[in-house]
Amino acid sequence: MERRVIYTKNAPEPVGPYNQAIVASGQMIFVSGQIAIDPSINQIVYADDVSKQTEQVMANLKAVLQEAGATWANVVKTNVFLKNMADFATVNAVYSLYFDPDHAPARACVEVARLPKDVLVEIDCIAVI
Repeated sequence: MERRVIYTKNAPEPVGPYNQAIVASGQMIFVSGQIAIDPSINQIVYADDVSKQTEQVMANLKAVLQEAGATWANVVKTNVFLKNMADFATVNAVYSLYFDPDHAPARACVEVARLPKDVLVEIDCIAVI
């Protein structure tokens, strides 16, 4: 199996022993979970605003996808992790701006006890090119 590491300075540095994304067999892109780190300052942004955090997460995902040669249209699966399920509608309002409703990816969304750096939302995705 061919395996290629994806890295861009336009998304946050990994905060652990992982890569921003891996392209497998030349067509499957596995993007690591992104949180609301602004790569220009390498810090969490909008600590108490799940809407703004989601915007930053989506910007980070987009940067990694672009580096791998993909767009939102290539995304086939996402996982959304929320600190509080009460934020579901707010996150959906932002998330829905990035996907054509007729071709939106499959998705799971779960509430978790805690996320890295105590953020409010984390999203990962799988894309096919």
